[in-house]
Amino acid sequence: MMRKMEHVPVLLQESVEILLGGRRVAAGAAVIVDATFGGGGHTRRLLECGHDKVVVVAIDRDPAAIARSDSLQHDFGERFKLLPGNFSDLEQLLDQAEIGKIDGLLLDIGLSSFQLEEGARGFSFQSDGPLDMRMDPDTGEPAAAIIREADCDTLTRIFRDFGEEPYAGVIARKIVAARVQKPFLTTHSLAQLIADMVPDYKRSRRHPATKVFQALRIVVNDELGALEKVLKAGLKRLSQGGRMVVISYHSLEDRLVKRFFRESAKGCICPPGIPVCGCGRISRVKIINRSGLRPQRVEIERNPRSRSACLRAIERL
Repeated sequence: MMRKMEHVPVLLQESVEILLGGRRVAAGAAVIVDATFGGGGHTRRLLECGHDKVVVVAIDRDPAAIARSDSLQHDFGERFKLLPGNFSDLEQLLDQAEIGKIDGLLLDIGLSSFQLEEGARGFSFQSDGPLDMRMDPDTGEPAAAIIREADCDTLTRIFRDFGEEPYAGVIARKIVAARVQKPFLTTHSLAQLIADMVPDYKRSRRHPATKVFQALRIVVNDELGALEKVLKAGLKRLSQGGRMVVISYHSLEDRLVKRFFRESAKGCICPPGIPVCGCGRISRVKIINRSGLRPQRVEIERNPRSRSACLRAIERL
């Protein structure tokens, strides 16, 4: 009997409480955008816990995620709306839906369990499948094309900069030498080559290919570029008192979010002693949790994939 695939939302209670706890939501009609719909867990909880004037607008470019939205439409009617697309195009998608200011924005940057466990998507080395990794299977080049065409220096840079892989150069050289004999077309073929290179005594609880797969996925989907773009657009769209929650899963994402929030919260930058502000800069947000929220031990035991998650949140001033 096959195990039924289930997606477990990360930091669910914490994120929902922050988004629904804003004064804009308490005041009455409110629009909250779940820009990373995925398995739909956060969206469903927001609709269940929010009052009847809370509308949730979900965004996703994954056709499989879009197909899973039918049950929410059935259960919540006009309180739920799905906008197919990339969250980096947040402003255009909201304009097309004739939505102006929003009162909440959720960005859960991780992959859903559906994406990880569906071998045909090529996101994971746990089940064999095509070396693809595209969020939208109809857009862009798959990871196999990068592995096939990029030179050694480019592969090294990708693995080092986007995966923080300490053996980036060694792995890149091994791939370039091996692909002459046989192209890497599947997740297992690439993962096995990397695993064979790492001595047993240097292995941790994570698979040796974890950082390389992360790097490829980030590049294939331009994840950091998309994140930076949606943070700027989201802040622009947030109403006064509106809140933004971002859940990230690795240091590259978290540093980007942390830096953006701190810059947005920064006020006057004039040198001390100047009687009148000349920079004209004012703080645009209040940081709700400066150190970031991490999953509790109970959640990590229930959902090990949540162990690296970090939630940061701001409120628009």
